[in-house]
Parts: sequence; C-alpha cells; structure tokens
Amino acid sequence: MARTQDEIRQTNVKKILQAAEQLFAEKGYAGASMGEIAQLADLPKSNVHYYFSTKKALYQEVLLALLEIWKQDALCFELYDDPRVVLSTYIRAKMTHSRYRAHGSKIWAAEVMQGAPILKERLRDNLYEWAKLKESKIREWVESGQINPVEPSYLLYMIWASTQHYADFDYQIYLLNDDKPLDDLQFEKAVQSVTSVILRGIGLTA
Repeated sequence: MARTQDEIRQTNVKKILQAAEQLFAEKGYAGASMGEIAQLADLPKSNVHYYFSTKKALYQEVLLALLEIWKQDALCFELYDDPRVVLSTYIRAKMTHSRYRAHGSKIWAAEVMQGAPILKERLRDNLYEWAKLKESKIREWVESGQINPVEPSYLLYMIWASTQHYADFDYQIYLLNDDKPLDDLQFEKAVQSVTSVILRGIGLTA
C-alpha cells in the first residue's frame, strides 16, 4: 500500500532530526552542515531544506523536540501525588534518556553553557513556566511534611545534574568502566544509587 504524503513527511522529518541530533552533538552547531545531515539521514540535501529552511531552524527543532521528551518524562508530577513514586519515576525516565539519547543531552548542555544564543527566547517561553509548576508540587510536599524542607529549584537542579551526567560525560564513564559502556546491571545499579541518594536526602526511603 502506498504511503500517504503525511506518512512520508513524518518518516523523513524523523530521519533528519535523528541525524541532526547526532551531528550537532559531535561537531557543534557551527561544525555541522546541512549536507552532512542529509548524507547521514540518507536523503537529498534539497529534502532537508524542504522541511527545514535553515540550519538554525533545524537546530531549534532538535532542541525543542528534546525539551518535549523531557516534559513527557516529568508527567509523573501530574499523574501521582506520592513524592517517592514521582521522583523515582522521574529519575528513572531521565536516566533512561541519558542512556539512549546522549546526543540530545550534549547539544542541550552546549547550548545552555553558551547562554542559549540561538534558543534563548523560545527556551524562556518553554522552560520557565514548566519548571515553576514542578517546583510548586515539591513545595506542596514540603508544606505537608511529606519530605524534608528543601528549596524546590535546587532539588530539580540536583536531579538534572545527576541524571544527565550519564549522557554529557558518557566518555568519562566509559573510560572509568574499563573502556566499555555500563551494562544493564551496572545501569540499573546507577539508577538505584541516584534514586536512593536523592530520596534519602529529603527524608524518604528508596
């Protein structure tokens, strides 16, 4: 059965975003070219320009797509009330994406470390209110005595730093793990360790 135009578009855009995510992580925004992205995506360069008129537009879309994934990871803040369940679920989701989407996390880190020169305004609109809602939930737990007193924003920063370390510094982990990536058992222990340390720090058991 012939694919519809919408199906073709979805497939091509997905291939382009995956290729762009890899190359922007490996070469940076300035170093990656639309031609290289097209080659890695196995598409004509004209196709890439058809869906994304400029490299800047493509780069922004890669980052905003990553932010949407992270927002999905945080849906547990809306689905559950128990802080142990919410934070355990959130940490595992973040760790899993650090393991399988390390390129995206590295692009995000590079952009933010430079003061978000390309994504600044869209980042402010997309990130600020979202983070404040998560902070509000954490503040409710503190006020109801469910967790030890903690500044909500600092708890979020700690979770982000701990989980995204496994993406942003994956080579360092590889090096210190006898030149090989963490296997499934090691990764599970890492998830449990990060979860345990953070939960115990706010008065919960893992």
